[in-house]
Amino acid sequence: MSDFPTLLINWYRKNKRLLPWRGEKDPYKIWLSEVMLQQTQVETVIPFYKNWIQRFPDISSVAEASQDEVLKYWEGLGYYSRCRNFHRACQIVINNYDGKIPNQLEDFRKLPGVGDYTAAAVLSFAFGKSTPVIDGNVSRVMSRLVKFSEPVEKGRTVFRKQLEEWIDPENPGEFNQAIMELGSLVCLRNQPHCIKCPVTDFCVGFKSGSPEKYPRKVSRSPIPHKTMAAAVIWNNSKFFIQKRPSNSLLGGLWELPGVEVTNKKSKEHQLVKDIKKCIGFEIQPVNKIGTVQHAYSHFKVTLHGYHCRLINNNLLKNPTKKHGWISSDGISHYPFPRVNHKLFEILQEQNWEQ
Repeated sequence: MSDFPTLLINWYRKNKRLLPWRGEKDPYKIWLSEVMLQQTQVETVIPFYKNWIQRFPDISSVAEASQDEVLKYWEGLGYYSRCRNFHRACQIVINNYDGKIPNQLEDFRKLPGVGDYTAAAVLSFAFGKSTPVIDGNVSRVMSRLVKFSEPVEKGRTVFRKQLEEWIDPENPGEFNQAIMELGSLVCLRNQPHCIKCPVTDFCVGFKSGSPEKYPRKVSRSPIPHKTMAAAVIWNNSKFFIQKRPSNSLLGGLWELPGVEVTNKKSKEHQLVKDIKKCIGFEIQPVNKIGTVQHAYSHFKVTLHGYHCRLINNNLLKNPTKKHGWISSDGISHYPFPRVNHKLFEILQEQNWEQ
């Protein structure tokens, strides 16, 4: 019987998907792909990756860009803290490491947004370091291989110890990609295709006859729902936008000012009250634009949009780093949350009529 890494790598070489970052030797591009792939499907990442590389072909081009610009190219991919961290990390690499991504775990791990998985992936793929990766797919594969009966979060130490014995020191990057690919294509969450698996001889879960029982599933709480109201506050042909704090959800993105509605019968009242309190504008809702819905990772939102007019002269006339007035043509220059874009789509259908 062949050993585990040989069987796994041979399977991978015959069955791996053709992805734009596969076979890449540039540590920057490998790092970027791993950051984009965090909690995001491969099919979703591919067009974002290609578009990003076209604009930011190397680490210096990222470091020199503004946060608004990098967020604009990330717009729609979600989990925006990944982008902000990557931007800061690239600047640190330029300033502190002479533009060269550190190839030692201790140094690379210190960069913003770099966790155990990202460090292991980049160091093994780009620099041939014999460090196992453990992501969601690998955790599921390992829980079946060793028949780990607890939730995967409790198995990291067990999985890592076994992977350190199995990893191919001559091809650690290929080994890591192979076991992740096995989880993506064969050892699926609800229906493992064991007949296609190259390492069933090593799989205790398969030998038990019920590999789908592993890992033990943990019940999740229902996703909460929020009702929001947003204002398109007009000043002649321009409307007001503001920038979200970097340490908040969707941090660094621009948005229409809004409020979470706690009383469904008083959306306009809460909107008027909150905008006066937070911005200083006195506004009057004029017409309702429409309603859109969107699902984030941790909650769902229903957003009601309103055309509003100013009834005082307390205008922030000049743009700042946190506020601005833009026309409909200016949307393309700022990164906005997807839920705002859905409202913009309705406005476009209405020809932006107030």
